[in-house]
Amino acid sequence: MSATRPLALVTGASSGIGAEFSVELARSGHNLILSGRDAGRLNEVAERVRAAGAEAETFVLDLKDSAVETLARTVSIRPLAVLVNNAGFGLSDPLAENDPAELAAMIAVNVTALTLLTRAVVPGMLTRGAGRILNVASTASFQPCPGMAVYGATKAYVLSFSEALAEELAGTGVTVTALCPGPTTTGFADRASLKGAKLFDSAMSASAVAKIGLKALLGGRRTRVAGLRNRLMAFSIRFAPRRLTTRIAAALMKKG
Repeated sequence: MSATRPLALVTGASSGIGAEFSVELARSGHNLILSGRDAGRLNEVAERVRAAGAEAETFVLDLKDSAVETLARTVSIRPLAVLVNNAGFGLSDPLAENDPAELAAMIAVNVTALTLLTRAVVPGMLTRGAGRILNVASTASFQPCPGMAVYGATKAYVLSFSEALAEELAGTGVTVTALCPGPTTTGFADRASLKGAKLFDSAMSASAVAKIGLKALLGGRRTRVAGLRNRLMAFSIRFAPRRLTTRIAAALMKKG
């Protein structure tokens, strides 16, 4: 790839927030490495990136398995300016009804892959004295999520990890941002079996979330909740009893 434009990696780039983030990064002057599971859709995003004037390289892989190690090795030796850890998915229903293999896959993608990719790029960024990392957390990071207990816990990890790492790297030129979207119009609800849940009655567009995330990333913000309504919710949770917020979350998870 050309060295005249900074290089960014976006995981989960084949659809939703990841796809929109990739295009926004291209428009802001970055070349892209795109990873995702769906080759056809990933190539469509790569074409959108190229139409925006950037170069695009694709890696078709599933981050729930050892492929993450291959991607980590690849990017560890590249002059990566931006890492966007967007890949992730959720599972709904009570824990007793979740498939154990699917739970393990979700933890592998939402937590393990995100952590290992971050670990892979930080040393190079520190050597260069510059770099930006954005981890896609969720408004689910702020309170327990009955009916999505493990998903909520993985996103709480992402927020905690991001905030801690941001402090570790303070003053080095490397920034870490946790983007916390609320309900968003992507394929997430279908995969999580949440279609019809009250939670998605006022979902934001993936494009709007990506624009908010890019501004936070380039501004070096540590945490950014997407959308005024979601920000008010995240703020109010700090003052409400945990048991009450957990019950409210359970009500919002119910499918109509």
